Amino acid sequence: MTENSNKADSSLNALKQHGEKIIYAVLVVLAVFFGWQYYQKNYAKIDTVAADAYTSISTRDEQLLLSANNPSLDDAAQKQLADEEAKLLTDIDALVAEHGDTVYAWQALMIKARHQTDNDDLAGAVTTLNQAAAINLDDEGLLAMTKIRYARAMLANNDIDGALAVANESMPEAFEPSRQELLGDVYLAKNDSENAKKAYLAAWGVLRERQENRAVLALKLQSLGVTVEPIEVPMVVANDPANNNAVATAEATVVEQVSEPADTQTTQSGNP
Repeated sequence: MTENSNKADSSLNALKQHGEKIIYAVLVVLAVFFGWQYYQKNYAKIDTVAADAYTSISTRDEQLLLSANNPSLDDAAQKQLADEEAKLLTDIDALVAEHGDTVYAWQALMIKARHQTDNDDLAGAVTTLNQAAAINLDDEGLLAMTKIRYARAMLANNDIDGALAVANESMPEAFEPSRQELLGDVYLAKNDSENAKKAYLAAWGVLRERQENRAVLALKLQSLGVTVEPIEVPMVVANDPANNNAVATAEATVVEQVSEPADTQTTQSGNP
């Protein structure tokens, strides 16, 4: 009986000594559990809502692009197209207002900026791209893409010094050719052909190392009296491990080309 009593006293003392720690550990576990439940019910739902909203915006944007390329639109059809475009931009603003810190907001702003540029609303495009650059997505690549488009919009809007300041900012190495080409365009706008030539040649040098061709850049150099040898782009064989680096390089080129404006690259869909 005495032995059982001693065991009980020992257990009671242990509980008194470690009881607070045990309770604290249980509370932590419960906090994590209910926190996850809260996230699933709220933020996960919000992400889904933002994704659905962006999907609708992207689909309508593609439809507008197809309709705008129809050369036989009459006045009534053009009016309807303009109304649909205005509604699209309004919905983009609503998405950004509700989910402004998401990649969906960033993508939507890229679409809005393209529409503004196409409609010669360059000041509006500058504001939109500045807004996109302020979204913290913790992705240097997306930020670099935004900065390049932002600087080009400023350049088109005759804010040459602003464009130069952005072009001189640090960007990931993958975007160095685009940054240098942008610098060349800015210097050319400042009637500084020597620095423009240096920037274009710097961009061409990086592209040559990567074995990536950029015909428009070659034309820019040619307009400054510089003739460069064409860059031979190697053929990439599918499913060949030896060509992994070439594949990665090609993907980097695509990413950079998406960031270029319509006057220096082929086309943009508005999506990153």
